[in-house]
Amino acid sequence: MNDYETQRVAKIAKNQALLAELDIKPLTGRKAVKSERNGEPQAKRRKIESAPSRTSARIASAPIKPDYNDDIPIKTIILPRSVIKKSNRGALGSVIIEELEVEALVPAKDIDEIRAGWTSWTPSAPAPTRDEDAVFHFEDDFETFTPNKSPEEMLRLGVFGGSYFRPLKSRKLGIVVQDDWKELPPSWIAGLNVSKCLTSPVYDPEINKNGVQCGQSIEEWEAAGWISHEHDVRGWFQWYCRFFQGRRCEDDERQISRWRKCVGVTGRFRRALLKQYGRAGVRTVEDYGDEDGDEDDGVVARGISPVVSQTCLHWGWEVRQGDLDGFWAGT
Repeated sequence: MNDYETQRVAKIAKNQALLAELDIKPLTGRKAVKSERNGEPQAKRRKIESAPSRTSARIASAPIKPDYNDDIPIKTIILPRSVIKKSNRGALGSVIIEELEVEALVPAKDIDEIRAGWTSWTPSAPAPTRDEDAVFHFEDDFETFTPNKSPEEMLRLGVFGGSYFRPLKSRKLGIVVQDDWKELPPSWIAGLNVSKCLTSPVYDPEINKNGVQCGQSIEEWEAAGWISHEHDVRGWFQWYCRFFQGRRCEDDERQISRWRKCVGVTGRFRRALLKQYGRAGVRTVEDYGDEDGDEDDGVVARGISPVVSQTCLHWGWEVRQGDLDGFWAGT
């Protein structure tokens, strides 16, 4: 053997002697555990899959198809903290909301107190004024809130497919709300077909001024955490009806902030609609100026993004000539 092989054999012998001194036992395979009953190996236990501890917030908050015939218990359901989800589909008119955690709009009272609060308020603010451009102005504390459609005009233009005041099953409160349309001033709904224009169980796009269906249901708003149940169980438009009549409450700032983000001066739907007018080259808006608020009041050019137009109308705003002039001046 050469020197390398001689050294290798000597090293192996040295290692074996070291192992013998350490008395290290060789490893052997595990023996099967035998049953005490018959001496046979026990069967391998099947691993039981446990249910996942985490659940999908998207699935949990998905709205349930409303069914107004079920009997449900009348009790308050504890609500989780509300998280406004981010939706950025990029399509024109899509809802784009910043993702942030907000304080949960959890009812702190029992059902009877909540119900009483919906109707026990009294007006504490003067009626709004209206300028020559048909824009409403409220007292100084709310100078950024400038809709140009009153609740009455919106109802007479057939907003929400005639179904806004239908019987509403609140999954969060555990009750069915109905007949609250009767608190509206009689003059607002005089001559309207209640079952067709207010309480229809089916959303009818033909009722809407622009003849299209848009927006989310109240059930979806509730699931998203946008309903302050202690103030307005139906959400935005019910709040606007009461605010217009002079009610003031702790939810005013939040609702007005939502209005500004949708159809305020820099609101996403307002900007999207004006851009559509710009792409179509439309520079004038026909406005008949009918102060009686009939179907011809503030008629806009037909065919200009009807879905976004109807969405803006749901927030109490339509394109006026001053809006178009300002848009073209800034282009």
